[in-house]
Amino acid sequence: MEIFGFSIWSILGLIAFLVIAPFVGCILAGLDRKITAGMQGRVGPRLLQPWWDFRKLLAKEDATVNGAQDLYVWLYLVFVVLSGMIFFAGGNFLLCVFIQTLGALFFILAGYSSRSPYADLGAERETVQVMSYEPMVLLVAIGMFMATGSFAVARPPSAPPVADLLSAEMPLVRYLPLIFIGFLYVLTIKLRKSPFDISMAQHAHQEIVRGIVTEFSGRTLALVELSHWYETVLFLGWTGMFVVWAGGWIAGVVAVIVALVVWFLEIWIDNNFARFKWETMLRSAWWVALVAGTLNIVYLLFI
Repeated sequence: MEIFGFSIWSILGLIAFLVIAPFVGCILAGLDRKITAGMQGRVGPRLLQPWWDFRKLLAKEDATVNGAQDLYVWLYLVFVVLSGMIFFAGGNFLLCVFIQTLGALFFILAGYSSRSPYADLGAERETVQVMSYEPMVLLVAIGMFMATGSFAVARPPSAPPVADLLSAEMPLVRYLPLIFIGFLYVLTIKLRKSPFDISMAQHAHQEIVRGIVTEFSGRTLALVELSHWYETVLFLGWTGMFVVWAGGWIAGVVAVIVALVVWFLEIWIDNNFARFKWETMLRSAWWVALVAGTLNIVYLLFI
């Protein structure tokens, strides 16, 4: 069944991300705090503490530095949500990547617009983070096209008979094992986990101020947190994309399990590695992209 050329499953995926993703992201943020506290021998906050923090920020008086800052943060949220809706509706993965990156650029502009020296430094570091992970993410899209002949995650039944991930006989990781490993490396940067949390600290003990969001407060900071919840679900969706195939609900369960295992691994890394310098992050991410991407593309040429 289709509505305006979109399958019912695509529409359900789009709506599910728009409505459910922030709640899932909030729960994952709460679990992150609880697991981190357990690893550090603490009790930690309540599971729903991120939700109460979010409500508290919404109730505060909005004290933004200027109107441009609010606009940039809203655009950041809009493009993150749009990117996730495209992905979970089964759309073009490359378009999804470009839109998410555009949202990240608006977040950087929001940091610069405050004209605070701390926020400026955080925005510069956020720019370096984008420069670090983007080559590897683009290689994921290139590898996906070489393996399947399409950037489509899924396609409507009436669309031309092109390949897509949900109709593939083998999961994407079968063709992109090294690119998958490289993606996991830069996923730590995208989730802003230590050792790559250089633009803003997720934990209070790591910074005197919070980098790029130093001058954000009230509803503006709440929108940033909401965007991060959406981003977490989107990036875990990208992770699960590597292990889906034409296996129906079994493939979906496998994708969720793999995404959650990777998410737990990211928390473990966050609590066991000291922060790197930005030069180390940039150099290592580009080397991983160069080596993993080149070897995997050569591998694709021979299978």
